[in-house]
Amino acid sequence: MYTLRLRRTAVAVATAAVLPFVLTACSGDSDSPDAGSAASVSTDGSAPGAASEPAMAMDKPFGSACAGVPKEGAGSFDGMAKDPVATAASHNPALSTLVAAVKQAGLVDTLNNAKDITVFAPTNDAFAKIPKADLDKVLADKAMLTKILTYHVVGEKLTPKQLENGSFDTLEKTKIATAGSGEAYKVNGTSNVVCGNVPTANATVYIVDTVLMPK
Repeated sequence: MYTLRLRRTAVAVATAAVLPFVLTACSGDSDSPDAGSAASVSTDGSAPGAASEPAMAMDKPFGSACAGVPKEGAGSFDGMAKDPVATAASHNPALSTLVAAVKQAGLVDTLNNAKDITVFAPTNDAFAKIPKADLDKVLADKAMLTKILTYHVVGEKLTPKQLENGSFDTLEKTKIATAGSGEAYKVNGTSNVVCGNVPTANATVYIVDTVLMPK
């Protein structure tokens, strides 16, 4: 009997000693998946957000006159992007006077074969600001017409950012100056960009409301 009591006492003491360690181990095991899940959720929650932010399109045409560009066909933005600049301009009804002047000066191939240029393209209304007698005189003088038209061409593709405070050499060999921000830009302080950042196969076009005159 005495021996049996001693065995029961020893078992109870051993159980009491081991139980806290068992409970601690169980508690640690149950906590770790939760901690891992929390870390996993935190990581998974942030990564997709960063990856799913869409890239903002900053290369689209802009300006009030862009609304007048045909929505479909060769004269649309998509259509103009497929053709070299002189050909592309010929499909835009608002640039018919410019196209006629380019043909008169014999510059169609020059512009179409140039690489990575920028053209400041005056609208028909821009040419209409010039008195008819003066315009007719310019159109009849090929050397003068060429000088004026090449003054509208820069030998590199210009982004809107570059126009914010820019000075650029033209094909006519003198400079033009640009200024502005957002969707409002001026060339030489007088000519407004009314539809800018228009892509063609070999050029970027900024349609302007005043003919630029070299000094």
